[in-house]
Amino acid sequence: MDHADAVPIAELLDERRYLLDVAYWMLGSPTEAGSVVDETYRRWYELADAARKQITAPRSWLAKTAGGICLGRLTLPDRDAADPRKSARTESGDITGTPARPGEKVEVSRVLLSALDSLSPPERAAFVLHHVFGLAPDAVADIVGRTEPECLALAYRARRRLRARRSRPTTPEQHDAVAHAVRHACEAEDAKLLASLLCPDATAFFDGGGKVRALVRPVHGSRQIAHSLLTLLARRPQTTITTQSVNGRAGLVARYDHRVAAVISFDIADHHVAHVWVMLNPDKLHFWNHPAPRGPSAHQGPSAEADG
Repeated sequence: MDHADAVPIAELLDERRYLLDVAYWMLGSPTEAGSVVDETYRRWYELADAARKQITAPRSWLAKTAGGICLGRLTLPDRDAADPRKSARTESGDITGTPARPGEKVEVSRVLLSALDSLSPPERAAFVLHHVFGLAPDAVADIVGRTEPECLALAYRARRRLRARRSRPTTPEQHDAVAHAVRHACEAEDAKLLASLLCPDATAFFDGGGKVRALVRPVHGSRQIAHSLLTLLARRPQTTITTQSVNGRAGLVARYDHRVAAVISFDIADHHVAHVWVMLNPDKLHFWNHPAPRGPSAHQGPSAEADG
């Protein structure tokens, strides 16, 4: 390693933590996550020096490699016969591969991990890589072995299946009522009220697409999500929050100086928010800020999911 290869220790540790997160979401086992990351770095150092120097974004290369290893393991025909995830989830939520101390916070809720188990390997890979970690569509396509449109379809199909598994049927009126209550809590900057509208094990996803400084990992738990949303939507001059149709149901649209800066949609279960989806990627908000011409009755804004 020459001086050009030197990397700050904080970046090294954050990179490894990121890869462990990717592998844990893909496989659900802290032990397997550690094994995947070790294999990923082994493949990195197997590259010739010249080949490594040609990789301009090592973290992206490592994430794609880790994702590919995970997908390969998910598709093993006898995986369910000896699935270490079942024991791993009862022993630890710590993805470093060491047992959790009593009372230690579980980073990814077991409820969500269990729901991910219901997805096919391609759906799980596309959902985790696209929605959770925001990998570029071409990177997801390389890992999953499908075209970019097919991977987007897989990711959104997975999202719908997770929503259906988690939620009891919610009428549009019930959904709208919760969405309006969330908006009221955000405008009032009432953290306690906002947390009460969320499921205790809710999860929030923030998609900045690498174009804005959004949270790079999902946020878990009602209090943590309430804090994150109130920080994001903090009242400032020229900042407004409105309730509009997002993916056919009421969601929130945040504007700064009359320009859409965030679109937020919700999955609701039993009158509480189970999943929060925060779109911050300026590219995906393009059609909210430059909508196509519409008829006089179409006034609620385009679909964030269709744009993403």
